[in-house]
Amino acid sequence: MSASDASRDAAWSPVVEYGARRAIITIGIVLATLLELIDTTIVNVALPYIQGNIGASQQEGAFVVTGYLVANTVVIPLTPWLQHRFGRRRYYLASISIFVGASLMCGLSHSLAEIVFWRVVQGTGGGGLISTSQAILRDTYPERSQGIAQGVFAIGAVVGPTIGPLLGGTLTDNFSWPWVFFVNVPVGLLAAAIVARFLRDPERAERLPLDAVGVALLAVGLGALQYVLDQGQEKDWFGDRLIVTMTVLAACGLAAFVTWSLFGTRAPVVDLRVLKNPGVAAGSLLGMCLGVSLMGSLVTLPQYVESSLGFTATMAGEVILFRALFVMLLTPPSARLAASGKTDPRLQIGAGFVMLAISNLWLANVTTSISSFWTFLWPLALSGLGLAQIFVPLSLVVFSSAPIDDVPKASSMFNLARQMGGSIATAILVTLIARDTTLHQTELGLRVAMGRAPVRAYLAEHGGERSASARARLDALVAGQSVVLAYADTARFVGVLTFVFVPLVVFLRPRRAGDGAPARVAMEV
Repeated sequence: MSASDASRDAAWSPVVEYGARRAIITIGIVLATLLELIDTTIVNVALPYIQGNIGASQQEGAFVVTGYLVANTVVIPLTPWLQHRFGRRRYYLASISIFVGASLMCGLSHSLAEIVFWRVVQGTGGGGLISTSQAILRDTYPERSQGIAQGVFAIGAVVGPTIGPLLGGTLTDNFSWPWVFFVNVPVGLLAAAIVARFLRDPERAERLPLDAVGVALLAVGLGALQYVLDQGQEKDWFGDRLIVTMTVLAACGLAAFVTWSLFGTRAPVVDLRVLKNPGVAAGSLLGMCLGVSLMGSLVTLPQYVESSLGFTATMAGEVILFRALFVMLLTPPSARLAASGKTDPRLQIGAGFVMLAISNLWLANVTTSISSFWTFLWPLALSGLGLAQIFVPLSLVVFSSAPIDDVPKASSMFNLARQMGGSIATAILVTLIARDTTLHQTELGLRVAMGRAPVRAYLAEHGGERSASARARLDALVAGQSVVLAYADTARFVGVLTFVFVPLVVFLRPRRAGDGAPARVAMEV
């Protein structure tokens, strides 16, 4: 490395690392990131076993997932303030410790109240890991290696939620449900040891005033919103009084929080002014779309292949792994291209979203007549290629468009938007599947008239028109086809929505030479 490169790196970040030290820090950060991201999906598979063991109903058991997501969502936007107040290294180490300790207590819980409480604590620790991890990787790598830093984070962000269900199913089937929590302990302790030994703070902690009003309003608004998104379909949305109450509470809480943060205090706990930057605002909206597309298929595809195609849970997990493998393979060359400065990253990001949209429309055409395991290979490969074109370029553009002091705030907004996009996708798609299944079943039922020749032929083949078993078979066929059509509707919805977001790429502001930092960020081998 030349003297000029060293000088530029020193100006870039006071904690740039090299060699074995940087590699060890990267391992620790990746382990902590995977812990949090895997836990967003790993518990879903084990939930029926947890409910049976602690004697909870399905609705009560849902709080095991909801409690984690609510705490996670509330903490993410608070992380920049917490980093400044306590120091990044201390806060990050505390987050890992809280997460690991709560994981152990979740596995040792014997009642619904215990496990929900510790899941909330676990979500509090996990919420501090995501945006902090991304900011640490950004500062640990020199400017010319930012493609590597964000590529590492991108692989974790996509692979973590993907392997969660498969890992959860394997642990539950071969051991018992507490192991979906216990597995976090050794990995978390290793990550904590690495952070404690090797991570350095970019700056000293500051004695910032606590915006207690802002924290309270944010907790009420985001917490109520996450509850509505997670429980809305289960409780028939606005037919349930509690959902209506929580919706009003979310709207009022968030409106009051925005008003207070912009006009009521000089030191807001979440600085919304960072969204005045067009690059950060557009990048956050695109991050939300990314969350919709990523979590949309994670929610619907496993259910579809298991319920309609007869795949086992393990096979369903392996299908989802197709995409993760392609992301892992294709992210490094995509990151190299994004960081080279040879192309406009907006073209790469736009192309990635187009690929995601096409892959979802492609998946909509997969029906029960095409039931091969390998049928999903090419649409998911295209989805993996699209994701590889989006995450690193989008992260680089968002972070480079913000002043260096605002990067933690930009990272927090970007990750909050991505998580909320996943929550919104889950709520909308679960509702769409349920309601479209009923709609298609009604429509198909009207077409299955006894006077039609295909219907008579089907009944005759299975015992005749008066046979109860033949009629039951026909009803089951109609119900099954209704489910297939409903899943196709959700895939088309995600595909069209992704297309709608593509024009936002023009509002991104890639940093160019002369803007105060070099435009070219070469990939370091």
